[in-house]
Amino acid sequence: MSMNVIHSRWLILWLAFTPGPPLVHQVALSQVSFSNYALVGSNTNDRPQAQSESLIQKIGLLGILPCTILIPGLFFIPESPRWLAKMGMTEDFEASLQVLRGFDADISVEVNEIKICGINEQENYNPVFRSQTKKILVSFDGRMVGIGLLVLQQLSGINAVLFYASNIFEAAGISSSNIATVGLGVIQVIATGVTTWLVDKAGRRLLLIVSSSGMTLSLLLVSAAFYLKDVTSEDSRFYSILGILSLVGVVAMVIAFSLGVGAIPWVIMSEILPVDIKGLAGSIATLANWLVSWAITMTANLLLSWSKGGTFTIYMMTTAFTIVFVTLWVPETKGRTLEEIQRSFR
Repeated sequence: MSMNVIHSRWLILWLAFTPGPPLVHQVALSQVSFSNYALVGSNTNDRPQAQSESLIQKIGLLGILPCTILIPGLFFIPESPRWLAKMGMTEDFEASLQVLRGFDADISVEVNEIKICGINEQENYNPVFRSQTKKILVSFDGRMVGIGLLVLQQLSGINAVLFYASNIFEAAGISSSNIATVGLGVIQVIATGVTTWLVDKAGRRLLLIVSSSGMTLSLLLVSAAFYLKDVTSEDSRFYSILGILSLVGVVAMVIAFSLGVGAIPWVIMSEILPVDIKGLAGSIATLANWLVSWAITMTANLLLSWSKGGTFTIYMMTTAFTIVFVTLWVPETKGRTLEEIQRSFR
């Protein structure tokens, strides 16, 4: 399964940081494809080794399908206008921008803004250590906002829930835990489909706040249910009700995650980064995201063995902080140019 996970993560990164406009819908669908690889992989734990290997091979074959669709599409993606402007290719830059904005759109204002931004970046250039690069490391501007969102995305514990979904459902008293896990994947696909429709209507910032709030409430429900299960007799009817509540909370958490926190941080990273630092900042953000994902996945089983209620409480505190983080520091990027977004950080 690891190769399929790597493929899905790579696809998310390529879509988020590729030149050109943010591909919101594709990033969201790639995110859910990774999540469902994790869900399917979690169901191989209870299977015999031969069946598990056969299932993993089938997942590998399915992983080829997105590539076969993606490769022909590469020939239709125009170069990034800002990259062309940076290279001094003025005519190609204006032509590419006109294609992206529509042939009937007036791009004169945006062309001037991009040219002025390029002149300012050249004036601030330092061959030893660029001032823009220094901002990534020492200031709380757009670069740190993007990195912070990707770190908080993983600190929410989503991978712990997805990888150990069967174990969590079993602990909640659900007899058909594997079926429930598959159902969780189906629900996530539907929720992500809704997100691709909402993201350009409601805006990135609002969806992030709604998504984080929904995750916080869901995790509060799950943690409270597990705390109460620890002090409730297994023979009581209330015990089975608590199991249902924990199931509802986990499902609600995954839905809330799919509505914003899952895909939108990658989209925002692509929208707020200037061309000259996109590679470096994107690499730092990706590294941070992977490292936190690894830490959460490696510690999840230990934390769940320690206290299921306590584990979900920790994740809840992170998502609650995400609400504050987005409210205070994340700007709305929908329908705004890079120059307008950059001015919002000043």
